[in-house]
Parts: sequence; C-alpha cells; structure tokens
Amino acid sequence: MHTLIVLIGPTGVGKTELSLELVERYHTSIVSADSRQIYADLQIGTASPTPEQLSRAKHYFIGNLKLSDYFSAAQYEEEAMKLLSSLFKDHDVVILTGGSMMYVDAICKGIDLIPTIEQETREMMQQKYQQQGLESLCEELKLLDPEYYQVVDRKNPKRIVHALEICYQTGKTYTSFRTHPKKDRPFRMIKIGLNRPREELYNRINLRVDQMIKDGLVEEALRVYPHRDLNSLNTVGYKEMFNYLDGLWTLDYAIEKIKVNTRTYARKQLTWFKHDDEIQWFHPDDKAKVIQYIDQQLAD
Repeated sequence: MHTLIVLIGPTGVGKTELSLELVERYHTSIVSADSRQIYADLQIGTASPTPEQLSRAKHYFIGNLKLSDYFSAAQYEEEAMKLLSSLFKDHDVVILTGGSMMYVDAICKGIDLIPTIEQETREMMQQKYQQQGLESLCEELKLLDPEYYQVVDRKNPKRIVHALEICYQTGKTYTSFRTHPKKDRPFRMIKIGLNRPREELYNRINLRVDQMIKDGLVEEALRVYPHRDLNSLNTVGYKEMFNYLDGLWTLDYAIEKIKVNTRTYARKQLTWFKHDDEIQWFHPDDKAKVIQYIDQQLAD
C-alpha cells in the first residue's frame, strides 16, 4: 500500500534532519509543505535546507518560484497531488514535511475549492484597504458575509481582504466555499508530530535567529527589499528586517522581534496541529521510537 509519512511540528523543532534520516531509510523523496521555502530568494530567512542537505535527497517545492509568483494553497494541493501520483509509481513510501498548516491540510484533508483571485480584483481590494482602513472593510464583510464575519480574526487584514475578494469576484459568500468535506486520498498516511518542551523549543528558535543574522539575513532582506510589498515577503523575518532598513527600528530590536514573532508562530502551529488526533507526537531526539512506530504502521 502506498504510504505518505507526514512529518510536522513547529518551526525550529528539528524536522529537516529527521526527514533526511527517514528519506534515506525508506529510499524515497521529500515533498516540502512550506509556503515560504518554495521561493528561490529566501533561503536564509526561511531556514531552507542547505545545499548539503539538498544533496542528500531529492526535494520538491523548494526554491522553485520567483518572489512575484502567485501561489495559493489550492494550487499547491493540485500540483502536489499530481507529484505524489507520479512518485508513488516508483516508491511505496514518500515523505511530506513542513510547518505550513494550510499546505499540510491541503494534502491530508484537501482544501476548499476557493477561486484564484484575479489581479484586477486584488488591486481593487488593496486600494480599498489603503483608503478606507480595516474597520470599514470589516463592516462591509459583516453585510456581505455575516457568518464568516462572526468567526474571522477581525484584526487580520489579510483574511478580511481575501474574504471580500471572494465576495466581489464570485457574487457568493466566502462561507459558501468553506464547507466541503474531507477528501479521500489514494494512499494511507502516517502522521508524525515533533515537539519539545517550551523552553527548549524557544531556546532553539532564539539560537536559530542569531544564526540567520550571522549567515546574512540582513543582506538577504536588503536584496529583496525592492519587492517588500509582495505577498511572498509578508512573513516573519523579513517584515521585521524591513522596519530596520526603513530606519524605524534598531537592528537589535528587529532581531528580538523576529524571535518573539517566531515563537508566537510556533504556538499557533502547535494549536493548529493538536486538533488532529491522528498525529502521533515524539521528541525529535527519539528517532528510534519514531522509526519503530513507522515500521509497525508499515507492517500492518
């Protein structure tokens, strides 16, 4: 039976090294589920696999897009499912790993069939947001889609704007596109979650940010600075660096904010993943237990 090993966990927990050990053990390939490592110019700030790590196994969805490329979770689902169909012709087991919750769900559950937004609609909504502000758009959403208005994070402009884009482009509520059942997949899944005690995880995150600075994160942010308004750069690490480059923050303050915001993101990831009771959780150092569990599942 074809099996997808889904290796997930918060940022900085140690997924990359274990994924490499698993891919070497099961003689297969790695499919990334990271919505930022997919961009070619963001190696340092996204902690993309190093050239040495990439040489150890075939990776997919790493560094294959330009910053200006639009790529949605729905597109990821379509392309990744086609890829998996091809990979399973040669492999009984494939590794999926990453921390982007929507990308993981796109493969494990399937995401709602939300239309791709046309550029004209996107520009129109960005203009409305800039001119009218978030509060006005929230009131508009309350009228057009009161059901989603009740559950959305109304302090998150990205979600408010996207819901209104759907309303304008389709003439339907965003809610109407969010009700599809979990999709059946032609393979079984073994879900492995990695976690560490909070203090240990936070310390690793802090050290990783310090290493990113040493590796050249400031210089990388400067290279992509002209494209700062692109959605691909609306992410932790780069947003804080842009404030430093704008002269709004000191470098030390920007670094500290990256650490704080990365820790916050890690908590959100854990909250999301812990709603899935199919995930078996392990400490990343318990590699023998992870492999034993996987081997038992594969033998069933």
